[in-house]
Amino acid sequence: MYSTRLKVSLGRPSSTRAAVVLAALTLCGCASQVPATIRTAPAVTVDLAQVQRDPARFTGQPVRWGGTIIAVRNHPDNTEIEVLARPLDAIGAPRAGSEGQGRFIARVGSFLDPAEVGVDRELTVVGPITGTETRPVGDYPYLYPIVRVEHRYLWPAAPPPSADVYYGPGFSPFYGPWYDPWFRSGFSPWYRPYGPYFRPPRRARHR
Repeated sequence: MYSTRLKVSLGRPSSTRAAVVLAALTLCGCASQVPATIRTAPAVTVDLAQVQRDPARFTGQPVRWGGTIIAVRNHPDNTEIEVLARPLDAIGAPRAGSEGQGRFIARVGSFLDPAEVGVDRELTVVGPITGTETRPVGDYPYLYPIVRVEHRYLWPAAPPPSADVYYGPGFSPFYGPWYDPWFRSGFSPWYRPYGPYFRPPRRARHR
């Protein structure tokens, strides 16, 4: 069971502690929604490169692999999902931004709609290796390990980027009456290092 322990010191509340607590609760909530068959790593870990080097040795070996979906192909009696393998974290989720470890085919014995199991989504599967197949990737003959999927989990799509935009030093999104004439020179008397700024109002001149 995946769990997160968090120690929070008592005393005066702070926004930092509140953010940490919220993040921990969110993480625990997400982990509890992942099926145990996906969270639980197999007793023996086999990576994709091992199977490519010696397919016969690992035929029938159960694996837990995951990564980014490259393509989805429907056949009369199954659906093949081509996946770019990535390292998995503690609950079986592909690590975002990690380097790819090769390609494999996840074969599901039913119809899956490509509109739902879409390209660029993250997927984790559990099942035995049934062999390998050589297929072209461009002009290169690539050896794909084949996994017969017994359990699968399509990870929730990433949320859209936040509307909170950080503006770097010397940049202001506010043009017009707040336009900064010192912008191109890299110096401004109204410079603020962490975001947008406004000029202080001008004082009226007495004649």
